Amino acid sequence: MQITRSGNWKIPSSRPLQVSAAAAGSSLDLVREPVQAAILLQHPLRLKILAALLEPDSATGVARRMKLPRQTVNYHVRQLARARLLARAGRRRRRHLFEQCYVATARGYVLSPELLGKLAADPAKVADTFSAKYLLGLASKLQSELARSAELAAAAGKRLATLSINSELRFASPEQRATFTQELQRAIVEVAARHSSPFTKTDGSEAEGRPFRLVVGCYPIPPAKDADSQPQTAGNEGGAS
Repeated sequence: MQITRSGNWKIPSSRPLQVSAAAAGSSLDLVREPVQAAILLQHPLRLKILAALLEPDSATGVARRMKLPRQTVNYHVRQLARARLLARAGRRRRRHLFEQCYVATARGYVLSPELLGKLAADPAKVADTFSAKYLLGLASKLQSELARSAELAAAAGKRLATLSINSELRFASPEQRATFTQELQRAIVEVAARHSSPFTKTDGSEAEGRPFRLVVGCYPIPPAKDADSQPQTAGNEGGAS
């Protein structure tokens, strides 16, 4: 089980969290602006060029590696830089010329649900709260709210207090899974009652303290993607939501 937290959310752990050097140096960026998303997705080459520039290189160098015309790659590089998805990474001399190098602004990107406007997934619009669609709606809501909170914290020069728990489980039977669900729900309710304050007052108004959202979800882990395999249909997945 992996537990991570940030800000002033301190939880004692009996087992130190091990983070690889590669993961520690990586970063994630959220694409929230429609123009930025449009530039990124407008042409399939741009995703490939952005991936090729996870390490600094010039448009000429990328064109050489991808075996594409330099003019084509240079055009897409300029568009990605205009969208602030590429940053200048110095210049290098090649023969008698200097090449401008670029590097991706992050190691990975997330498209914000806010890009869809009113069409963004909303768990409140899903009647079946036990469905996978409801869980997807919660994930979308989490992503939108977390992005806004992170942006406000960054503007204030503060680190956002967050907590995440990631674990992989196996259930041998539906009965075992149902028992786990009941016990987990009971434990969460008891811990929340003991260690948090009421979210609202008796009259429905906001209570004191900073509001937080706790989301707990569990779903079957899909099989690893295989380029040679055919996608599975809902009827042969062998799992339940």
